[in-house]
Amino acid sequence: MTAAHDVERRLPPVMELGVASLVCTLTAGVIVAARGPKADLLWPAVVLLAVSAALLVAAGVLMARIRPFAWRQFFQVWKWATLAYVVIAGMLEYVFVKDETPGRILAMLTLLLVAFAVTVPSLLAFSVARFQER
Repeated sequence: MTAAHDVERRLPPVMELGVASLVCTLTAGVIVAARGPKADLLWPAVVLLAVSAALLVAAGVLMARIRPFAWRQFFQVWKWATLAYVVIAGMLEYVFVKDETPGRILAMLTLLLVAFAVTVPSLLAFSVARFQER
């Protein structure tokens, strides 16, 4: 067994929590989209978004407790990935506004886009930083 493999095994389940958060976010988005502009029942999506946020916070707390960790590399990847995903989320938000999405639905979709634009860059950055020399 190599030293890198040994270090990887001792890491907390940051990736697993992040992926679970992303799955909750995407599932909530599918629920909102499936209901269409007349979505009167948003509570399943709200619950999934809350679970997604809790999972992402838990992943962040676990990651912050990793000693040592390549924070420089993490933030280097995170800032550029976040920029890309903010642009993607912004384009999608523009489409929703241009399509005259009703207020409640637009608010929910906006929150889901924020969750998406935070989760994916965090996963990408952690994936890189966990294999870097500290």
